[in-house]
Amino acid sequence: MATIIVTFIIAFSIPFFGTSSIRQLALRIGFVDAPAARKLHKEPMPMMGGVGIFGGAIVAFLLIFIVFEVYTLSQPVIGIMLGMVIVLAVGLADDKMGLSPKVKLAGQFVAVAVLIWFGVMVSLPVPYWLNIFFTFLWVIVIINATNFLDNMDGACAGIAGVQAAFITLLGALNGQFLVAGLAAGVFGACLGFLRHNFQPAKIFMGDAGALMLGFILAILALEINFPENSNFVTWMVPLFLLGVTLFDLALVVYARLRRGVNPLTTAGKDHTGHRLVNMGFSQREAVMILYIFSGTLGMVAIFITQASVVEGYIIGGFVAVLCISAISALERRQVTQ
Repeated sequence: MATIIVTFIIAFSIPFFGTSSIRQLALRIGFVDAPAARKLHKEPMPMMGGVGIFGGAIVAFLLIFIVFEVYTLSQPVIGIMLGMVIVLAVGLADDKMGLSPKVKLAGQFVAVAVLIWFGVMVSLPVPYWLNIFFTFLWVIVIINATNFLDNMDGACAGIAGVQAAFITLLGALNGQFLVAGLAAGVFGACLGFLRHNFQPAKIFMGDAGALMLGFILAILALEINFPENSNFVTWMVPLFLLGVTLFDLALVVYARLRRGVNPLTTAGKDHTGHRLVNMGFSQREAVMILYIFSGTLGMVAIFITQASVVEGYIIGGFVAVLCISAISALERRQVTQ
């Protein structure tokens, strides 16, 4: 447990104290996000915040693994770190040059392929090729859904932090201290970065940060397991841990398909946070509501880990109905405004 705490503190400190320097560097080299009609900021905003998040998480990982020699730097961990580097590089290139969706997706495929090569993948009782398919599907969906969340000051970093916090807790409670330690690094890095990113933000994480966070959260949610309960019910745990991410993705895809536009290449102010602002909440209040929503789903995930099959499916079905109803209500309100 002490290792988890140390990892959190190290990961928190690096972006908390170091992001100001990254911000100055971004301004100096012109690594900024220009205002646009679909964006909320009115002045050029320095990017590269994802570098600070990555730095906090990766340095904490390496100190724990190499310097303190708490864990063995195993093949799966190496694969995860290499994948993070690949996704970060793709995100930085996109932030600076504006990559096409196909090129971004190709980079993500390479990162997932590295994961699988190093043995990190879905392990369902199905043919091997199906496990490969589900691994690609899960990780790439979460990567891009997390990127969708990066649409308002503090939204993506804060939600990712809440999700990482619950993964840390579940990992520690179930004796999976490696997963808990990795998640604690992500939690700390997100929380430290929020000092600079909460509304009004001084720096953005950019695609580099959002894609990287989606990648590592998808893997951590995938790696956590609960041997004392049936897989027939605990498969829902990752869905609830990353529930806000999936909810926002479902809302945006549904809304854009109804309008007859491509949900993946079209951008707009139709995300959950934007809709909360349209309902009269401030940006800060909207983001805080999303944090609470994420925390609530995290508590549901904890319940699912202890639930029987019947209990798990009752609560899972109930939450699913609530989410579908919320998506329908938010879209109807948007249309009538």
